[in-house]
Amino acid sequence: MADALIAVVLLLVAATATVAVLQRDPARQAVVLSLLGLALAALFTVLQAPDVGLAQLAVGSAVTPLMILLTVRKIRRDGRRE
Repeated sequence: MADALIAVVLLLVAATATVAVLQRDPARQAVVLSLLGLALAALFTVLQAPDVGLAQLAVGSAVTPLMILLTVRKIRRDGRRE
């Protein structure tokens, strides 16, 4: 049972990583990156590393995508002013 769960979560990680790479819009990439962070947190939890999973949940699915979205917003706003 555990091996099947690991395989499913690995497929989910691979799928979300592929979708993140194929996105052209940086804002959409950030949203998919957040989903990838959630999938990786689930993978770490399934692999019995809950502390790493919690860190990934905080950083990979919240902080990093937020910083990317704020940067994209600032760049787009500054580009309109010029």
